Parts: sequence; structure tokens; C-alpha cells
Amino acid sequence: MLHGVWHFSFTVSDLDKSVAFYTELLGFELIHTQEQSNAYTRRLVGYPDAHLRIAQLVVPGQPRGLSSHDLELVEYVRPKGTRGEAEICNPGAAHLALTVDDIHERHTALTEAGVRFYSPPNAITAGVNEGGFTCYFEDLDQIVLEMVQPPAHRLHPAEGAGS
Repeated sequence: MLHGVWHFSFTVSDLDKSVAFYTELLGFELIHTQEQSNAYTRRLVGYPDAHLRIAQLVVPGQPRGLSSHDLELVEYVRPKGTRGEAEICNPGAAHLALTVDDIHERHTALTEAGVRFYSPPNAITAGVNEGGFTCYFEDLDQIVLEMVQPPAHRLHPAEGAGS
């Protein structure tokens, strides 16, 4: 039986810089860091000499489920990896979509901070989120992120109830 999602994880090249990006620019909150260089971790990741640095982050104010965090960032101290093809059309590519209520302001602020966007916010013209806006952008390691500003009735469903 599936009980929920524990967390989403990205492998990053520099944990400290990535934590700064996700906390200072995107608004996540850092709740825990740790180093893992032990037999359990080596078995888990399949590298006999693995040494990882890990940061756990949350979206502030969101209810916690079984896990204590939403996003995990992992830096492989050993073995060091290299970035493969970063194209979002490649099988295995992933992205994390973040819900916001101020997409245009955030797009401007992140652009001014040097964040690379695929496009400005796009009006969603069809489907369940028609009336909202969305755009893709990249973090420091070319990990694809998405900002979604759903239409008002989806973002604040209780406000439309009973009226």
C-alpha cells in the first residue's frame, strides 16, 4: 500500500551554493544537514567509497506528512559525478513544479538574480489550470524547475466555496 511521497531529491555539484539558491532565491527552509560516509549509504547508492553531503529542505508553513522534509539536495563528495545531457526532452529528465501566487514578480526577481528561464511566464490557455501562468527555469546545476501560478479558484479553493 502506498502511503505518500517521502521527498524529492536532486544531486548537486556544490551543496552550500545550492542550499543558498533554494533558500535565499526560492524560499525553501533548511531544516537539516548531514554527511553520510558509512556502509549503509554505500550499499544504498551502490558506490563502495561513497561519501555524501545532504541537506533537507521544506516549504515553510506546509503540513508535514510521514517525512520531515520536502526536498533533499545531495552532493557526492566521493565519487564526484559529471553532468550529463541536460535536455528536458531526454528520457529520465525530471523537474520539480512549485506553486506560487506571484509568478510575474518572482520571474522578475529571479531573472535579476541571474536565473536562466526558458521563457517568461506563459498564460495557461487550456486544461485544468486554464487562467493560470507557468514557466520553466534552471537551478545552478541545470536542474529544471517550474513555477506554476494556478488560477485563483485552484490556488484558494476555500474562498470560492459557499458563495
